[in-house]
Amino acid sequence: QVQLVESGGGLVQAGGSLRPSCAASGSIFSINAMDWYRQRPGKERELVAVISSGGRTYYADSVKGRFTISRDNAKNTLYLQMNSLKPEETAIYYCAIEHMGRPHYWGQGTQVTVSS
Repeated sequence: QVQLVESGGGLVQAGGSLRPSCAASGSIFSINAMDWYRQRPGKERELVAVISSGGRTYYADSVKGRFTISRDNAKNTLYLQMNSLKPEETAIYYCAIEHMGRPHYWGQGTQVTVSS
């Protein structure tokens, strides 16, 4: 059974940084792409970043140059370094493991609040 547990969210001032992480259990971690999504208040969940099993990355335009997704396959852990945060990026951030090209396993989310 695959489980994902996010941590590392919190409250930060605008312009600050946070680095949430996502610890995964289960043997599929190293062979699947992984994603970070976020859901802002009153909005639909949106894709933030993707990292393939080989380390290729994709970023939403809104976070390019400020966010970095990375993974440590030995630790079964996914990270999202977020710099220069904006108040409008206040959201619940979720990690996901893809299966057949789509997010399949989800974590419970971690709250990120950016104050102005």
